[in-house]
Amino acid sequence: MNVLVVEPGFLPYEKEISDSLNSDEHLRALQEIVGGWIEAIYPYDEEVAIVCNEEGLINGLPFNRSVPGGYGGVFGTFFICGLGEEDFCSLPPDLMERFKKEFRNSEILLGFDGNEAVTLKVSSQPKPHDTTPHEKNHSSPER
Repeated sequence: MNVLVVEPGFLPYEKEISDSLNSDEHLRALQEIVGGWIEAIYPYDEEVAIVCNEEGLINGLPFNRSVPGGYGGVFGTFFICGLGEEDFCSLPPDLMERFKKEFRNSEILLGFDGNEAVTLKVSSQPKPHDTTPHEKNHSSPER
């Protein structure tokens, strides 16, 4: 399954999640990306989901990006994937490119107006994600 990962302060990047994992391993792989229990939100008309840490805000994860549809913003790392008949699936190539552009710029959270995040898009380029591990500010699943 090919997804688009969006980390706070970084350019979005593609990540392959093995299709050969059993259901428990697959869930752990998804949780590892977001740093905790997963929550899916559906702010778009297309068959896609934004999968994020369901406790990102209450655990103090850094603000990442705003999303449409009254969801406000996402705190911590998230990924975008396609929706299959019963589960998540690969994000189609055309949507991969669309969301790479949509989430290209980092944002600074200024506040909220109801459920809508008031943000400032950072005009300088976010850092490209590299393959070397870097510290993440998130908690592990505890349940």
